[in-house]
Amino acid sequence: MPPKSSATPPKESAPLRVVQAAVQSRQFAPVYYLHGDDDFLKDGALHDLLQAAIDPSTRDFNLEQRRGSDLDAESVASLLTTPPMLAERRAVVLRDVTGLKKAARVQLDKYLERPAGDTLLLLVSPAGTKADPALLHASVSLEFAPLTPERVRRWITHHATTVLQVDIADDAAQLLQQAVGNDLHLLAAELDKCASYELGMHDDIGAPHGGAPRATIGVEAVSAVVGVRRGETVTDLLDAVARHDAQAAVQLVPHVLSQPKMSAVQVVMMLGTQAFALSFGRARRDAGVPTPRLPQEYFAFLKDTGGYPGRPWGEAASAWTRATDGWSAEACARALALLLEADTALKDTRVSNEEQLLTSLVLALCATRSRRAA
Repeated sequence: MPPKSSATPPKESAPLRVVQAAVQSRQFAPVYYLHGDDDFLKDGALHDLLQAAIDPSTRDFNLEQRRGSDLDAESVASLLTTPPMLAERRAVVLRDVTGLKKAARVQLDKYLERPAGDTLLLLVSPAGTKADPALLHASVSLEFAPLTPERVRRWITHHATTVLQVDIADDAAQLLQQAVGNDLHLLAAELDKCASYELGMHDDIGAPHGGAPRATIGVEAVSAVVGVRRGETVTDLLDAVARHDAQAAVQLVPHVLSQPKMSAVQVVMMLGTQAFALSFGRARRDAGVPTPRLPQEYFAFLKDTGGYPGRPWGEAASAWTRATDGWSAEACARALALLLEADTALKDTRVSNEEQLLTSLVLALCATRSRRAA
């Protein structure tokens, strides 16, 4: 079974609104097509639909979960024509639906022309798979695109309060996202550890009923569980480079590289996003755009490019606005050249010391300080 869902985050996207409406009304379309690049949200929606649609007491009889590549035409026909047993509805989950062989796909397409009213068919495509036009047309399409960094921050709070039944401080949510990134699977796992840690530290806090206080995940819990302290994250490193603070940047390199799921390649990618953004900001300033308008310009830049700056877009836009006037067009061009060299070097299998390479890179980037004020 899919993992427990995080329910619907605030300001939810269209597919999550569709799922929430179906779950609340207990009214389901005969066929849903779940696709897109966020498998965590996809699995959560799948879990919610199944929990609401299928009676747990008859689940063993009325729930089939299969993979498309494992099925032949006869198996597909049997799955889709079997009636529910001792219940009003059965469910069929067909994962990797675009992996069906030709004959099996013919059977599915035939069924989709007149789907049964007592069967809930959930067609699932994995991340990285192009949506199938015929399935889009024959079903209720639920596309789960990755959340923006802003929505990930809100998701952290929502997941903690609804699924884990704990609160989380704003600065703790910020630190967690800075340390882990936007991977919802990893964030959910780390949040669960943080909640257990906080509850263990405050075992006098009861369950959230009758107005009893709830545990609150704080910065200390995130630091203890994830192994990162405030002021030592990759965004702190990015900010040090942006303000040409070589001493701070060099000191941060080993701390950042020691964090879980962090590598020199990832740091260079985020530095690259920042360098492109500063180059864009410098060009906009040179074109006469006033500094107060830069945050809006940067946000539009991130929306168009889809770059990951290591934090929510609004926070990145504010940080880059503060740094822009310290960067000339020549400095930006030099930074991009240095980052390209570092990226090439990191892809060389003979490189054995990523920390040394990254240290040299941030020193060189910090040395590009503009000699003139913008």
